[in-house]
Amino acid sequence: MKKPEPPAARAGKASRTADAGRPVTSARPSAGPSAGYAAGASAGPPGGPGVTPGPEAVPGPPPRVQAAFPPLTEGVLQRRYKRFLADVEIPGLGEVTAHTPNTGRMTGCSEPGRPVYLSRSESRGRKHPWTWEMIRMDVGLVGVNTSLPNRLMRLALEAGAVPGFPAGGAVFAEVRRGLSRLDLRYSPPGGAGPDTLVEVKNCSWVERGRALFPDAPSQRAVRHLAELASAAEDGLGAAVIVVIQRPDAEAFSPADAVDPAWGKALRDAIGRGVKALAFEAELSLAGAALGRQVPLLLDP
Repeated sequence: MKKPEPPAARAGKASRTADAGRPVTSARPSAGPSAGYAAGASAGPPGGPGVTPGPEAVPGPPPRVQAAFPPLTEGVLQRRYKRFLADVEIPGLGEVTAHTPNTGRMTGCSEPGRPVYLSRSESRGRKHPWTWEMIRMDVGLVGVNTSLPNRLMRLALEAGAVPGFPAGGAVFAEVRRGLSRLDLRYSPPGGAGPDTLVEVKNCSWVERGRALFPDAPSQRAVRHLAELASAAEDGLGAAVIVVIQRPDAEAFSPADAVDPAWGKALRDAIGRGVKALAFEAELSLAGAALGRQVPLLLDP
């Protein structure tokens, strides 16, 4: 697994050219296709050949999984308001209103005056064609789009990049369980074991090296954990996976000071058989890659 760059190195990459060769414009909107995400996985580190284990072969590193961004436009954040809206100044274009796909408080990643990166949809049905994807903080790029972790984790499960989930399994989205709709269901290849229900949580809040979730009380998130615990007791697999969209997390903990009910529900779910994992999403102007696994610290 590729070792993540130190925060200082990432913060210094304020280039106006996307890593994959796509221009990041500031004078006019991107001229690419409507906002959509390409994605893929390659066996082994970027630039290196994959290894197919044989009877005598030693298994190689987990696949490198990346979800590519659509063309991005750089601007400067003016303000975020009404939860789902943000005003962004784009040089040469003026101020635009962008959709903010994040229901949380966005603690530590919504500071006015910061560079932000927007994608643009050409769909005529959208009131706000711009979507806020990332912001550049002192530590580097921080992702704000809460739908990205779901896309990235689906790719990772399909590719076998998550411990305990072999490659070749089938992954389904939006799975009904009780009164909830959970993010994913993983069916192992060849029916080798029960299906696993997976709930993916986005995290963009870090304090003193500790990634924290949630940044606002969420009864819905508590209910999801209860459904996972019930599934585990019914003989299904169950997992909650936190994806941290910033580079400065050394560990993950539930934000007990913000939502003690979620922290209690997480510990209870783990005790009833739910697997809990956390990963860093390595962000660049080209896309998001599944990065290192981050340890969990659950002591209240």
